[in-house]
Amino acid sequence: MDQNNYSSLHDFMLLGFSDHPKLEMVLSGVVAIFYLITLVGNTAIILASLLDSHLHAPMYFFLRNLSFLDLCFTTSTVPQMLVNLWGSDKTISFVGCVIQLYVYMSLGSIECLLLAVMSYDRFTAICKPLHYLVIMNPHLCLKMIIMVWGISLTNSVVLCTLTLNLPKCGNNLLDHFLCELPAVVKIACVDTTAVEMSVFGLGIVIVLIPLLLILISYGYIARAVLRTKSKAGQRKAINTCGSHLTVVSIFYGTIIYMYLQPGNSASKDQGKFFTLFYTVITPSLNPLIYTLRNKDMKDALKKLIRVDYESTKIKRNWKSQENVIGNKAHKKLFPVHGVRGQAGAIYTYLEPKKSSSYNVVKFISLFYTIITPSLNPLIYTLRNKDIKGALKCLFYKNSEFRTNVN
Repeated sequence: MDQNNYSSLHDFMLLGFSDHPKLEMVLSGVVAIFYLITLVGNTAIILASLLDSHLHAPMYFFLRNLSFLDLCFTTSTVPQMLVNLWGSDKTISFVGCVIQLYVYMSLGSIECLLLAVMSYDRFTAICKPLHYLVIMNPHLCLKMIIMVWGISLTNSVVLCTLTLNLPKCGNNLLDHFLCELPAVVKIACVDTTAVEMSVFGLGIVIVLIPLLLILISYGYIARAVLRTKSKAGQRKAINTCGSHLTVVSIFYGTIIYMYLQPGNSASKDQGKFFTLFYTVITPSLNPLIYTLRNKDMKDALKKLIRVDYESTKIKRNWKSQENVIGNKAHKKLFPVHGVRGQAGAIYTYLEPKKSSSYNVVKFISLFYTIITPSLNPLIYTLRNKDIKGALKCLFYKNSEFRTNVN
């Protein structure tokens, strides 16, 4: 059995912050809180942009994709991370590690490219406002999303496959709290220069080129904003683009530090904290950044909260008034039927067992099964003027028809 196959038969041990037990307890609480914020915030953005017709523009289509991506990105890592931080079991299966590595790399690459696409959308909206809806049509938006996913998945397959094919020589100790590419490369027992150069080369394609396009787009945007005479237009453009630029700065800054730096230029704990930052904290900040600086999104979220609150209030009022209204209507329309029908049913089904003779039960059942239905027409017609009038008309028409026939 060769060394590579031997290493694949064993689970990986995620060391994480195992040498700092107290720090693990603090981090587990912080990660759990930020994960909850990520789930709630990004789900709210998706729902608000879907339900509000004013947010069906291309910008919010890409924002929904970013929120969905953040939900998937954090969910692919945080549950395993919490298990690693909370419990004494620091292992992850080989298959689980492989899946996490592929998914993590794919979603991270998608976010890099998606932020570039969003910057192009802002460039078109501000620099070419009259042609915006023609250029950023739904067909093009969908094609751009498909292209982003296709390039990212290809990048992930190439890099992760190269990394996993490195011989480990039985070494299964990952000095990290998740299966991240730099940590997996470090446990290889051969020269990893070729793989590191591949990571660097594809990193330029996935990270630096999109970042360069973003900076160029914002250069044109800044020039267009400065030329705008309307103060309100300038303010709206700055708020909209400022949100995106803030997210870009946070995300790309940490990614460049992690993947495009020389191999051993930083301490191991620094790399872990940076991974923790862009894996957990950044996705939780995105909803706050986009909603606090975007008036349309804030209004949509307020509507969503108001609708939810009003629907809950209506349900409570309806339940509290249902019995009162129902009883009034019941007494007005069906006074005799209510007494007869309900009394018979209650006597038969809700009385204590063996409290009356079997023959009495038979007679009561006969009453509400046969007699009560026969009384209903009389009750409705005798106490309802409209029904009595309709029946009289029907009777007179019948009489006239018979007379004419005879």
